[in-house]
Amino acid sequence: MSLPAKVMRDGQLEKRSSGLLQLWKKKRCVLTEDGLRLHSCRGSKAKELRFERMVTVDCVEYKRGLVYFTVVMATGKEIDFRCPQDGTAWNAEIALALVRHKNLEAVQTGRNRHLSAAHLGSTGEDEEL
Repeated sequence: MSLPAKVMRDGQLEKRSSGLLQLWKKKRCVLTEDGLRLHSCRGSKAKELRFERMVTVDCVEYKRGLVYFTVVMATGKEIDFRCPQDGTAWNAEIALALVRHKNLEAVQTGRNRHLSAAHLGSTGEDEEL
C-alpha cells in the first residue's frame, strides 16, 4: 500500500462548467504531489486531475483581481479555472508541481533505461544506439 500523497495546498478555486451555460462553480481543491483533486461543495466523490495525464497549465490572464488559467490534459481536454489574485496564485503552484512531477518521471525513466542497459551489458549482448 502506498503512502498518501503530500498535500501542497488546500483551498478554493472556481471551475468553469463544461455545460452550455459554462457557469463558474466553486470547488474545494487539494493540490498534492500526484495532481489536483476537485471536491464539489455538495460533498460528492472527488475528481482527480493526475499529473501523469496533465500536459500544461496555460492561458494565464489577470482580470479584475482574478487569475484565469487553463489546465490542459493529455486527451486535449481543457479545464478552465479562476481564483483571487492574492499571494502565490494557484496556477503557479500547479505548474511548479507539474514540472516537479515530470522531472521525477524523467529521472525514473532514465534510471530504468540505465538499469536495463547495464543488465544488457552484463549478459554480453551488444546494445544498439
